[in-house]
Amino acid sequence: MARYWKAMTSGGSTGRPKVIVDHMPAIHDTVAIPPLVHQDARLLNPGPLYHNAPFIISHSALLGGGLLVGMQKFDAEEALRLIAEHRIDWVNFVPTMMSRIWSLPEDVRKRYDVSSLKTVFHMAAPMPQWLKEAWIDWLGAEKIYELYGGTERQASTVIPGTEWVKRKGSVGRVENGQAKVVDEAGNELPRGEVGEIFLKAADGPGTTYHYIGADAKRDAGGWESLGDIGHMDEEGYIWLADRRSDMILRGGANTYPAEVEAALIANPDIRSCAVVGLPDPDLGARIHAIIEIAPETSADALLAGLPAFLSERLSKPKHPESYEFTNATVRDDAGKVRRTMLRDERIRWMEEGRDFRIPAPR
Repeated sequence: MARYWKAMTSGGSTGRPKVIVDHMPAIHDTVAIPPLVHQDARLLNPGPLYHNAPFIISHSALLGGGLLVGMQKFDAEEALRLIAEHRIDWVNFVPTMMSRIWSLPEDVRKRYDVSSLKTVFHMAAPMPQWLKEAWIDWLGAEKIYELYGGTERQASTVIPGTEWVKRKGSVGRVENGQAKVVDEAGNELPRGEVGEIFLKAADGPGTTYHYIGADAKRDAGGWESLGDIGHMDEEGYIWLADRRSDMILRGGANTYPAEVEAALIANPDIRSCAVVGLPDPDLGARIHAIIEIAPETSADALLAGLPAFLSERLSKPKHPESYEFTNATVRDDAGKVRRTMLRDERIRWMEEGRDFRIPAPR
């Protein structure tokens, strides 16, 4: 028997990719109900198996005696077709997938019977509030669940849609492990104040994982951070803002890329996007949006309408000041975006004098 049951690679979104060795033993109780997935589940896995959540839920379904349907590559309409054909009752999406499904014409969505669905989990990336509300209105709050946590399993949250509608935007509260919010000096902040979120495993640091290719970054008390910024309310519910490393400091004001991206992907002509801060001698940084569109979409027409579209969703200082459009995938099938890589690449292009930025319409 292997000592550890899995060793996953990280997404690399916060730095150098590494291997995360899970300390769970390589055994499975065939009588116990698998974690997250009910016994005999009919499960659709639309994500790549080299990512943690698809790997876990796929094994849980198979070891629990269920049906597992996989996809070689995610396609929004094909996902609905498979759900209808195989009477799928459990699926794990990332927000990018849910956005692409919701962007399908309404008559296409209604073409497929998805009434068999009992559980729709989403995780791995920030979920725009408008998109989650749309899915709850479509399928029902009792079917939608959100998980927040890292592959390292220091601590995690799960919030059902029925609970989320009372605390819109929250990712839930930690039930296994501990969480706290700290300032830049590492001091714990009062409830309600925004800072960096730190987590600790229930049985102490180092009990759930170890790295290959990196060292765990812990404070003196054994707390660890996934790099997320947010706040916690009096009842312990967590609200996320963004990753500290992704925050854009523009003219002395903080802008969180996730907020801008959530407003952009509300546009049905935008398949996905990534927002980064590029150097600016006056403001320190300027907001730049990389927009993924379908080949048949007119970038010029979309660009012309974006100022009015965004004005209903964002304050003017948070509007992107430049754009670029692409038909290539901005996020991978797990919803991950390597923002640091995208930013560094564009800074290099600027130094080389490459003309890739389209100014925002005035």
